[in-house]
Amino acid sequence: MDFTVALAQIKPKLGCLDDNMALAEAAIEKGVAAGADLVVFPELALTGYFLKDLVPEVALRLDSPQMEKLKKLSERISIAIGFVEVSTDFRFFNSAVYLEGGEIRHVHRKVYLPTYGLFDEQRYMARGERFRAFDTRFGRIGMLICEDMWHLSAPYILAMDGAMTLICLSSSPGRGVTESEGLGSAAAWQKLTTTTAMFLNCRVFYCNRVGYEDGINFWGGSEAISPSGEMTDRGAILEEDFVLAKVDGGALRRERIFSPMMRDENLAITVKELKRIDREKGC
Repeated sequence: MDFTVALAQIKPKLGCLDDNMALAEAAIEKGVAAGADLVVFPELALTGYFLKDLVPEVALRLDSPQMEKLKKLSERISIAIGFVEVSTDFRFFNSAVYLEGGEIRHVHRKVYLPTYGLFDEQRYMARGERFRAFDTRFGRIGMLICEDMWHLSAPYILAMDGAMTLICLSSSPGRGVTESEGLGSAAAWQKLTTTTAMFLNCRVFYCNRVGYEDGINFWGGSEAISPSGEMTDRGAILEEDFVLAKVDGGALRRERIFSPMMRDENLAITVKELKRIDREKGC
């Protein structure tokens, strides 16, 4: 089916749940007015990123009033949004929730928490333990959160689980300068999204935030990638934006006929060889 995706490239306020909920609601209303079918937000859109000791203060349960409000809004448009989740045993996760038809359809807890350079997520958050695709009105989808996508096994697992669309919610800081004087982090992400889409014959929707926190700048550049690896729509660099991407439902079928990578993928060999490596390493 054809559908329209809105990438809400917003600037969350650090630790301000109410303000960020208002930002999200405004973007959702904008998406509805524009005829979008799905709106995607960045990683930790409801809280800001460099939370540190604020994590317990902004964490939400899946039955919180904020989630109930988002469930109601999802009766009009499907929603993918990032937040801090608190579990019943009081662990805190960097999570993304997908809501549709007034229900929570899926929750992904970030598996790969970076602890290098300026990142220190694992000090404050618990790690997720799975990657699962799930069914939506747009077909089968998989969600990743920022660093997850840099581990090749993560999108591969989702594709093997039937995902035809990957949604990546991100809070990527601007780092490095390329020879063309562009941002190194932007160039790296653009290579990653297009390569992932091309090798897995899937759509990729990447939503990155903007703004400053603790002197760190987030660069935006949200984008929609077709199953052939072609960038079809891209958001502004370093500025808030609202990207509307029209998805040609037939493009995925055509690409999988023309370049049947997923048809020919041999999961049994992959599993067998990984088990061998696991045994040989004595894991």
